[in-house]
Amino acid sequence: MGDRRAFDEIWGHDGPARPRAALTELARWIDETPSDDLARRSEAAEATFRQLGITFAVYGESEASERIIPFDIVPRVFLADEWARLSEGLIQRVDAINAFLNDIYGEQRILAEGVLPPELILGNPQFRHEVVGIAPPHGIWAHICGIDLVRTGPDDFFVLEDNARTPSGVSYMLENREAMIRLCPELFRKFRVAAVDSYPDRLLETMRSVAPTGAGSRPVCVVLTPGHFNSAYYEHSFLADSMGIELVEPADLVVDDDVVWMQTIAGRVKVDVIYRRIDDDFLDPIVFRPDSLLGVPGIMAAYRAGNVALINAPGNGIADDKAIYSYMPEIVRFYSGGEARLPNVETWRCREPQALKYVLDHLPELVVKLVDGSGGYGMLVGPTASSAEIEAFRAALVAEPHRYIAQPTLALSTVPTLAEAGLAPRHVDFRPFVLSGSGGVQVVPGGLTRVALREGSLVVNSSQGGGTKDSFVLMPDARTLAQSQTMGDMVQQQELGL
Repeated sequence: MGDRRAFDEIWGHDGPARPRAALTELARWIDETPSDDLARRSEAAEATFRQLGITFAVYGESEASERIIPFDIVPRVFLADEWARLSEGLIQRVDAINAFLNDIYGEQRILAEGVLPPELILGNPQFRHEVVGIAPPHGIWAHICGIDLVRTGPDDFFVLEDNARTPSGVSYMLENREAMIRLCPELFRKFRVAAVDSYPDRLLETMRSVAPTGAGSRPVCVVLTPGHFNSAYYEHSFLADSMGIELVEPADLVVDDDVVWMQTIAGRVKVDVIYRRIDDDFLDPIVFRPDSLLGVPGIMAAYRAGNVALINAPGNGIADDKAIYSYMPEIVRFYSGGEARLPNVETWRCREPQALKYVLDHLPELVVKLVDGSGGYGMLVGPTASSAEIEAFRAALVAEPHRYIAQPTLALSTVPTLAEAGLAPRHVDFRPFVLSGSGGVQVVPGGLTRVALREGSLVVNSSQGGGTKDSFVLMPDARTLAQSQTMGDMVQQQELGL
């Protein structure tokens, strides 16, 4: 039944007999809704996702390469005061990430003052020397951040990693909510849940706000996708469609005299803002990988000239690096002047001899990660690893210690989840989405809850068999905050359909 030490977000530490006071209604709903009814609703949601084509690709697998991410019908709930504290910490962290990127590609004060070892930045493959000296429009680098959080207790939230390149998953946040409104409308009558359906509008507003000077009052914005074979293509097309802007592939764009143009059947249209879902390496074959067939030749020259905004900015990968993550408390303090409101998970940098010794001595107890890894790959979860896996990782650590960090195995919080034998606790993490535009930073009141569907597993990544849940953020005051009209209308329309 999962980790007995773990804090359950509905039951607390006391078990089903005594749910947390603010969630009594949810506990009653769980208790009174038969498991086969919950299963039927989950299956209906997954059937809709399959019909819509909400799939992701698992690279390297020949069979069932296009999968849906399993959806669980029991929501995860954040109380209003919890969300207010999280939002403050997220805004502080994203402000610091933007200041850090602006600094290391500019004056490099943080290196001059000895806060970070210079070789950690300048020798890091994620540091893009090609970007040094470029000032993005309005000085914003990380327009869209996904900050992965874990919880270990009622008031204990930790940042697990920062995603400032191309954080994905927002389409699941939106589709999960739509499914919940359709399949569980009674929950939206019991709880005042903040709406997430404004995300496309917020994103478009953010994009327009960072358009280069001279773009006019209606800057042309596009989403740039590498194509339909990409694992997140559904999300690219979903977001472009939701925002009412063009989804373009590299062949649709051309750069002429440092200006980016979109080729349409009506002629060329000047492009001002590009939400690009193509990695730095492949973005411009003139500047980065010359063998890239996914890039737009000359796009970096247009960017350097200040004629186009790229979201997120090239070079942001350094902020995602897990060795840099370990210094985030110092980075936040350096740029904000205060302590980080959202703490990191304790981290050992294997590049440091003492830390490496500790990690090698405690491998069966730790989680070890590649500093530039993602998706749950290149990772050791010591307590669940075999002796052979531990020894293989030991050899890799000794050979290239600078490539790894290690963390304690946390007792991640659990949320009741529908398993084959009925409801059971499963570990979860959380990815909220934070938008930075010229008007400031905003946290979307929701996010992507990922759930480890295998009993006892701590690995939530979809590529490793994880699923998702809807994330309810409860609103504090009915008089000042109201559900979006869309959500209210949908609940009313669906009430008779169950």
